[in-house]
Amino acid sequence: MKHFEKWYKLLWILAVLFVIIGTIDPLEGSVLIAAGSILLAVLARARADRHKLNFQLSAMLIVVGVAGMFWLSSLGGIGGGSQTSMWWGITILPYPLGWLLLISTLIYRFVSRKRSKQEVL
Repeated sequence: MKHFEKWYKLLWILAVLFVIIGTIDPLEGSVLIAAGSILLAVLARARADRHKLNFQLSAMLIVVGVAGMFWLSSLGGIGGGSQTSMWWGITILPYPLGWLLLISTLIYRFVSRKRSKQEVL
């Protein structure tokens, strides 16, 4: 069990780093953010974390939004000289919504852990 804990912590840190590094450039880093969110969802489910549904929902939203972004990019983008209407940009909307849910869940977990450690002291 101790061996699993060590790998769990290492993979958790790696997944959070993927999300943070991908956030520096959300367009180019979308693949890192998607990979990090999927890894966080898998780890939360394996650990039976109480926030596992938030992590799973955010991973699904991010993957759907990133797939929509790649699809629109393959069509030549939206607006401007493209034949695609600006309204197709709605297909990208799950990506930032999932990212906001992921970041807010991570912040909530961090703050609640700090509070619980202060209460013990």
